[in-house]
Amino acid sequence: MKNILVVFGLITIIIGSVWADREWGTMRVHARMEQFTQFNEDVDNLFAALQKYKEQVGSYPPGGNLEVSKALQGRNPKNVIVIVGNKISVNEKGEFLDPWGTPLRFYFSDTGIMIHSAGPNRRFDDSTSPEPDDYYRSN
Repeated sequence: MKNILVVFGLITIIIGSVWADREWGTMRVHARMEQFTQFNEDVDNLFAALQKYKEQVGSYPPGGNLEVSKALQGRNPKNVIVIVGNKISVNEKGEFLDPWGTPLRFYFSDTGIMIHSAGPNRRFDDSTSPEPDDYYRSN
């Protein structure tokens, strides 16, 4: 009888461990999808704001993240303030952040914008990583 209880206990522990592992994996996938969805929403809002900026000022703002942030807040040649859709996280410097807390990188051409996120590992240009996770979006 004692052996049966031990075996039953071990089976219960194994089944519980497998279930917990699957649930943990599912939660991680959902969290990652939520962050990716947030990134896409933030970038859509930034694209819209930067397009409005270009229409009002005549060109995209020069410089990197901090300069873009300041330009949208009215520190530009025409003192135009452009509202960026939903609240996008910023750091203490005022730089726009991705959902993982890393400042975004902006690249402009005459006709478009590319926004680069370091992704969950918070490292840019992780091409040497077996699973690179940077996100790029362009309009």
